[in-house]
Amino acid sequence: MHRKNLIQKLEYYSPEDDNEKAFRASFLSFINAYPNCFERSLQIGHITGSAWIVNQTYDMALLTHHKKLNRWLQLGGHADGEADIIKVSTKEALEESGLSSIKLVSTDIFDIDIHTIPARKLDPEHLHYDIRMLFTANENEPFTISNESNDLGWKALNELKSYSKNNESILRMAKKTKALLASNKQ
Repeated sequence: MHRKNLIQKLEYYSPEDDNEKAFRASFLSFINAYPNCFERSLQIGHITGSAWIVNQTYDMALLTHHKKLNRWLQLGGHADGEADIIKVSTKEALEESGLSSIKLVSTDIFDIDIHTIPARKLDPEHLHYDIRMLFTANENEPFTISNESNDLGWKALNELKSYSKNNESILRMAKKTKALLASNKQ
């Protein structure tokens, strides 16, 4: 079963709060109900993979100003049939940044989120069941802005509230990053 690995990762994942507990339950229900959950053609929603990329000192995150959504977000995209969410997240990180210094911090899920994508052209409104993996990269390495972005930039974690317009999931990942930094200093 190609979904087994993701189901195991989600069962192992420790939700941060009640929202994430609800997300995890919804993820598991969705994955079990739809064998084609990794396909963009599943119009009610599909699995996506994101890369939360932080610098080596864990005080900045690389964000993209997404063209279609007109918002600052983490890098990521559709699984397009790929069940290995680490491969999806890594591919998206490389394609959307052009960075070669990207390194996966852990094979464990860093964060999960379910969010609505508005209807656009032929695509109806649908849900993205987003799995976020944690990566580091060298913030001094030149990056490349992809055709999916208006801009790309390293943003201080303490400034993400204004950049993200209080996006709960961005702020949650920033909080988790700060907690990791604090635990690594001990």
